[in-house]
Amino acid sequence: MEGKLQRRQDNDPDKYNPKKVYVREDMIAATSVLQIRASEIRQSQINWQSYLQSQMITQRDHDFIVNLDQRGQKDLPDKNPEACADVFLNLLTHISKDNTIQYILVLIDDILSEDKSRVKIFRESRHGSIWQPFLNLLNRQDEFVQHMTARIIAKLACWHSQLMDKSDLHFYLSWLKDQLKVNAEKMSAELAHAEQVMLAHEKQHFADKHKHHKDKEPEGANEKYSSLYSSFDEVKSHEDLPPGLHKNNDYIQSVARCLQMMLRIDEYRFAFLSVDGISTLLSILASRVNFQVQYQLVFCLDSVKEKVTRIVLAVFRNLIEKPEDQQVAKEHCIAMVQCKVLKQLSILEQKRSDDEDIMNDVDFLNERLQASVQDLSSFDQYATEVKSGRLEWSPVHKSAKFWRENAARLNERGQELLRTLVHLLEKSRDPVVLAVACYDVGEYVRHYPRGKHIIEQLGGKQRVMHLLSHEDPNVRYEALLAVQKLMVHNWEYLGKQLEKEQIDKQGGTAVGAKA
Repeated sequence: MEGKLQRRQDNDPDKYNPKKVYVREDMIAATSVLQIRASEIRQSQINWQSYLQSQMITQRDHDFIVNLDQRGQKDLPDKNPEACADVFLNLLTHISKDNTIQYILVLIDDILSEDKSRVKIFRESRHGSIWQPFLNLLNRQDEFVQHMTARIIAKLACWHSQLMDKSDLHFYLSWLKDQLKVNAEKMSAELAHAEQVMLAHEKQHFADKHKHHKDKEPEGANEKYSSLYSSFDEVKSHEDLPPGLHKNNDYIQSVARCLQMMLRIDEYRFAFLSVDGISTLLSILASRVNFQVQYQLVFCLDSVKEKVTRIVLAVFRNLIEKPEDQQVAKEHCIAMVQCKVLKQLSILEQKRSDDEDIMNDVDFLNERLQASVQDLSSFDQYATEVKSGRLEWSPVHKSAKFWRENAARLNERGQELLRTLVHLLEKSRDPVVLAVACYDVGEYVRHYPRGKHIIEQLGGKQRVMHLLSHEDPNVRYEALLAVQKLMVHNWEYLGKQLEKEQIDKQGGTAVGAKA
């Protein structure tokens, strides 16, 4: 009888049924681990009575959550919004068990997803700061708790007219950025492992085929295959990977989804820029992540509006117009040229925005930057590039004429440029920067008589020697060339000393003979 009653209740269209309400969302996000796990958690049954008996929750909190969760009063958040916010925030604060926290978060997310306007229940409550209870959950060990909390924070931040507080916003965006980076690294490692598995398969296939023809080969012929066979990389088992890499990393999609929501709002976009978020997105897009993640992250970057463009152009214009010292304005122009601003101006010029301020600023900057390029000496270009720390294989590095004429100028201002090069050799992680810096050190030593001595004093020789074992072959090659230049310079010096000693000896012998 109870079974029939239960089935009849399950078929009641008016009864609150979270599984029924959110089937569509789960179908859309079928590949999302967060949504799949949320569907499983909705099947759970929480014993709220035990929390009441242990005095972890109050009678009011118990009655509210039971009526909402187990008695199907789905309009309760709308009827009593103040109590709704208080109850859920109290539950998150006083309950520590992971599976219960998971269930509470799913309930909150369902309430918000059913009606966006319900964010005001939490944002406009008298509970005080609603951010802290949620931000604290981002530090939990349970991954589902972390990412469902992040999803709820994004909804609370984006679906209400009042913006998130700056300090809380900075913490949240930094967390999203770090999660994106960590999960992308895990995904890259798993893709690399997948390649190893494929390599192992090919290796086994090669071995089987080789074994099949083994008896047909003349004696000694196997040796020419053995070197090829052993050249295949050795594959680590899945268990031998670093801890955590074999976990499911699809939570990266949830992080990307939160960013997609946040970056639609100008103020949040500027805040993400301030925590170095854009460069993180670009580095991840350049790494080995799957197509779905790339697609989501591209949309994060594609949220630039004309308002942002107008502000950036105005800042650039002020950097040229406002300084009273023309030398400062010139340095700003050089820095912009070095950072490829002219290329971006060309793109904006082709788009022809309807905004007059944008086009006026584009024309002004184009004119001033083009003029600065005409006045810019090759050494100015080189100095700006080195100071920016973004070395690349621009023509000036490979110009023998440049080094003959300007090697000595690297000693100016207390050897500022040389010290910067040595600093880059020590601190940079970019293979291109390291390779170019090695080349420049070698050319300086080759064209400046006391170059070797100065580089040794600055610690440059030690840094170049260290890069001989760098993982990147181009860095190793340029480091080797630089070391050779250092040694050749030394040999030339020793050769001149020996020649001088021989001349002195011959002169002494001649004097003795005359005497």
